[in-house]
Amino acid sequence: MVTRDTAWPAGTPCWVDLGVDDIGRASAFYGGLFGWHIQEGPPEAGGYSMCEVNGRPVAGIGPKLGPAETPAAWTTYLASDDADDTVSKIKAAGGQVVAGPMDVMDAGRTAVAADPGGALFGVWQAGAHTGAGLANEPGSLAWNENMSRDFDGNKAFYRAVFGYDYGDLSSQGFNYATADLDGRPVAGIGELDLNLPPEVPANWAAYFGVPDADAAVARAVELGGGVVRPAWDTPYGRMAVLADDQGAVFAIVSSSGEPGEPG
Repeated sequence: MVTRDTAWPAGTPCWVDLGVDDIGRASAFYGGLFGWHIQEGPPEAGGYSMCEVNGRPVAGIGPKLGPAETPAAWTTYLASDDADDTVSKIKAAGGQVVAGPMDVMDAGRTAVAADPGGALFGVWQAGAHTGAGLANEPGSLAWNENMSRDFDGNKAFYRAVFGYDYGDLSSQGFNYATADLDGRPVAGIGELDLNLPPEVPANWAAYFGVPDADAAVARAVELGGGVVRPAWDTPYGRMAVLADDQGAVFAIVSSSGEPGEPG
């Protein structure tokens, strides 16, 4: 278990939030799946709601941004000591800035960007909101990973922006590495299966811890969600990829936050 009340080190996945059309419906789904206590946000924040486990923030649910056809999706935020400086590095390294940097009231300063492989991610400079207050526990983040069709290009990009070193976990036909800060893995970076159809987008995936992966899969289906990839065993825990009842994709793992081999 990891608890934290101060800003996460720069480059660490520090927060995730969900953009959807119906916040109330999403709150019912994830509350039913993970047991989250969800605090409805004020109108001035667009109803952005905080999801908590044991009184600690673990995720956010807010209104979907962009055109009406934009799909519901989870966004992973990487910590920054200076969002404006990080945005400058993103541009210099070949990424694209989609929004920001901008202040979110007194909560912090944020931006949304796309890496050269096409995966969207957020940047978070902590203010009053320092990010996830709990990790590696059921209902909280256990792992985040970047998957794209530009493995080498994305590795170079994230090294330039966040200073990652990499630990190789590749195997025959599968490229994957841990993204390390100060000798410790904080995220994963890998190559999408080349057999996947081109419409499968590059992405930053969020894995949530669960006590029992198979029970969580069954519960997600009961709540109106779907199974993108059925549960499978890895050296790091039993995993599955799911979609909620508004189509947002996420993953679960019945273990602590160690690197897995989704792909």
